[in-house]
Amino acid sequence: MDPFLILLHSFSARLSETELSSLKFLLRGKIGKRKLEAAQNGGELFSILLEQQLIASDQVSLLECLFKTINRADLVEQLQQFVEEGEASASDHQPDVHEKPFEVICENVGREWKMLMRKLGLPEVRIERIMVENPFSLHEQLFQSLRAWQKWKGKDAKVADLIKALRGCHMNLVADIVEQ
Repeated sequence: MDPFLILLHSFSARLSETELSSLKFLLRGKIGKRKLEAAQNGGELFSILLEQQLIASDQVSLLECLFKTINRADLVEQLQQFVEEGEASASDHQPDVHEKPFEVICENVGREWKMLMRKLGLPEVRIERIMVENPFSLHEQLFQSLRAWQKWKGKDAKVADLIKALRGCHMNLVADIVEQ
């Protein structure tokens, strides 16, 4: 799946009717009235913007401006995280030294894995993308999230940080196992 479409879908789900109306009003100079009236939700509005090539994964300035105008700083931040992350997040599956702790964590952390990833500072955009890419495997979602965190942090990705985050999430038993 296209990560940009996943992001737009996420935005669409979080827009209120009032915000959608505001976006449609702001876009009057760029999109015809009939098309705007036909858009019943954010997804349909974003589809129009994509069709008319007003937005694309490498062309988000209009979207950023719109979100700023309707005072949705959270969406602006998520969009900026997406841009910063870029397409460099293409999956690479080389094993590495951290995978032993990763396996221990994956075997012992359940549905609370997103709390752990947030504690580690992994961007919400990346967490959502991993969930969509691995919809049927909780284990794989966590494993790929840990790899994404490791790639994102680079040389600063330390096992000590994993242990600290586990303890911060009150997963002390898992932290003890990782320490061993």
